[in-house]
Amino acid sequence: MRKKEEVRLARKRKRKSRRRLEGKKILELVPHYYIESGEDKAVTAARKHIRANSITPPAVLVVRRNEHTTDRYFWAEKGLFGAQYVEENHFLFPSLREIKPKVKATPLNTPALATVS
Repeated sequence: MRKKEEVRLARKRKRKSRRRLEGKKILELVPHYYIESGEDKAVTAARKHIRANSITPPAVLVVRRNEHTTDRYFWAEKGLFGAQYVEENHFLFPSLREIKPKVKATPLNTPALATVS
């Protein structure tokens, strides 16, 4: 019988969602604000910072809870959302539709248009 240390199975990699990757690229183009939470909960600190500095949407707030943990929030017209939710559902936010990255991948199977002189 083999020991557990000897049997090592290959771990299957998690599939990366194209929709989430696109949302991540879009959020990188939005202004970011970095704050410390202090005594407040992270979401409360984010709300206080937005109110105190009159931050206009869209914006991303990165709140540091302690030396190891940070929370990310997206400030939209309709309120404050978790950044991961926004990455996955960026198409639901009108302010992000305008910011979409300008560079789009061209399909490989489309023939190039020839110009006739």
